Amino acid sequence: MKRLKSKICLVGEKAVGKTSLVRRFVMNMFDEQYVTTIGTRVSKKEVHISMPDLAQSVQVDLMIWDIMGEKGFHELLKDAYFYGANGILAVADLTRRRTLDDLDDWIDSVEQVVGKVPILIAVNKADLASNARFRERDVAEFAKAYGAEFFLTSAKTGDQVETAFARLGALVVEHQLHAT
Repeated sequence: MKRLKSKICLVGEKAVGKTSLVRRFVMNMFDEQYVTTIGTRVSKKEVHISMPDLAQSVQVDLMIWDIMGEKGFHELLKDAYFYGANGILAVADLTRRRTLDDLDDWIDSVEQVVGKVPILIAVNKADLASNARFRERDVAEFAKAYGAEFFLTSAKTGDQVETAFARLGALVVEHQLHAT
């Protein structure tokens, strides 16, 4: 079994649920209380990814970097924060249209530092679909521009969270193995 380490950066505006997604994925927990991320928080989770085309599975230590969603902060520290990133989880809030539009800037910032890496878009707060401010086809259009896949997730219910991280993990492993 092959072992890899991968750095995943979560990007997106404040209060889209980046920290809640990480907490749900790593600890299977959710907290209603909103706590602003100050600076950066790094979490680790080991995942096993089956690679049928390689006839093997890969054990990956996902190092998940959660950054505060302040524009000024990411401009100031983007080189240090994004350096070495193997993948991007770009997070938008289904109830705030602007959070989807603003992902352009976040993704571009990462790509300026590391070049093209796998991107997965998580449209969080799917449990609040009745308050949606954009449609799935808007996300599909946005994702297509980056050659990215997307998932509608809910950190609150756990819906699609594991699936989204697992898929990004697989894309990152594929990218890392083909880059070597």
